[in-house]
Amino acid sequence: MEHAIRPLDIAAVVGYLAIMIGVGLYFARKNTTTEAYFVGNRSFPGWVLGLSMLGTIVSSGTFLALPAAAYVLDWRQLSVNLVLPFIAVLAVVVFIPFFRRGNLTTAFEYLGRRYGTVPRIYGTISFILLQLIRMAQILFLVSLPIQFLTGAPLAAVIVVSGVFIAFYTIAGGIEAVVWTDVVQALILMVGGVLCFATIAFQLPGGIGQVLEIGAANNKFSLGSFDWNLGERTFWTVAILGVINWLAIYSGDQNMVQRYAAARSTREAQKATLLYSAIALPLWVMFFFVGTSLFVYYQTFADTAVATMDADQVLPYFILTQIPAGVAGIVIAAVMAAAMSSLDSGINAISTVTVVDLMKPYLAKDRSDRYYLMAARLIASVTTTVVVLGAIIFSNLEKESMNDLSLIVTSVFGGCLMGLFLLGFFTTRVDGTAATIAMTLAIAFNIYLGLGLAGKLPDAVTLPIHSYWVGALVNAVFILCAYVIGRLRRQKQGLEGLTVWTMKPE
Repeated sequence: MEHAIRPLDIAAVVGYLAIMIGVGLYFARKNTTTEAYFVGNRSFPGWVLGLSMLGTIVSSGTFLALPAAAYVLDWRQLSVNLVLPFIAVLAVVVFIPFFRRGNLTTAFEYLGRRYGTVPRIYGTISFILLQLIRMAQILFLVSLPIQFLTGAPLAAVIVVSGVFIAFYTIAGGIEAVVWTDVVQALILMVGGVLCFATIAFQLPGGIGQVLEIGAANNKFSLGSFDWNLGERTFWTVAILGVINWLAIYSGDQNMVQRYAAARSTREAQKATLLYSAIALPLWVMFFFVGTSLFVYYQTFADTAVATMDADQVLPYFILTQIPAGVAGIVIAAVMAAAMSSLDSGINAISTVTVVDLMKPYLAKDRSDRYYLMAARLIASVTTTVVVLGAIIFSNLEKESMNDLSLIVTSVFGGCLMGLFLLGFFTTRVDGTAATIAMTLAIAFNIYLGLGLAGKLPDAVTLPIHSYWVGALVNAVFILCAYVIGRLRRQKQGLEGLTVWTMKPE
């Protein structure tokens, strides 16, 4: 659906994009080593990294997909994020000191030291795969409002957006990524507030009307509290949240790279606490935006909305109901939400590919300049794959992109969370035990995936919701690894690698 381009909106968007280009070019001249390109010479203050974490994790999956989930259903997907504060405390106390004391650049260097080659390579490849899927989804989402604004073909918008983001990311490295994330996080918050304020102002009953009609339609429900593995109950989604946030805080390269980039352990801890304190209220606000949209179009019926996918309703509202200029700021916020996740993902993939695959295995003992050039080339290839993936996403049927994202994370997440947690908290599990258990868990993951895809007979299919896959796969891995570890005699030195063998800082 095409809408007239308003000059003030274009001016706001162009101004934002110009700032992003300027930041990338500024930092490009400073990146002469891989240490600068990957971790910014480990010099960032906590408040900067905290906002960067916010921009990275709170993506267009928040700005578009969470309102879509609330608009079409209710607030049950918020349950994923309610556990965040508890996991953040664990990160501050355990995970950050681990990665800081080892002077690591990637999360998977720890897996290599703790378990050996196979788990390290498995973790690296799993991360790359999940990041590519996640970034393709995000790029597709951010292309929707741009398509509304320009009327250009969606595929063309995806290509141009991907190339633009890649430019400043490849040029400026982690410093460009972090500082653009700060700007993008601030714009993201302003854009969300503007959306909500516009809806509340136009409704005759304001916020009270949202609460009344939303409650009457059960829009604030967190889902059924029944214990049912086959449905998206509160407990199903909450357990998925525990698995999700444990995986992010303990081994997601986007987070670990920011731990490593801080100027001290204390600053890394500050960053994590700042991010966690802002993120949950922000998610609640975006669910409220989705419910407010539902109430708005119940009050002011629009035949165009009735034929739209849930993910298209908010972009439509932005471009038809928010005043010119202000809408441009909101569109820039949608773009910022996506760009901050995409630039971080591109940089993280180039980092782990060089540090965890090229340096130890594929291209040993090369010059630092060689690895720096390789990192930029890998970032370019990553962008190409993400663009193609976004085009594929644009042709899929789905309830909402957030629902699809949760399914993808659960099915393809593997047992990474279990690997890190067993590494941190046990001394019984060595590399051999972890590798054997990992193989069994992957086989179990494949079995569950085939069952969910309907490729197995009903008699041998486990009747669970796809959200449970990640939890079950990690449980199988942890159980098998621990049992095998108990049967073996530990031969590996674990000094500094577990909570029980870590020296005081």
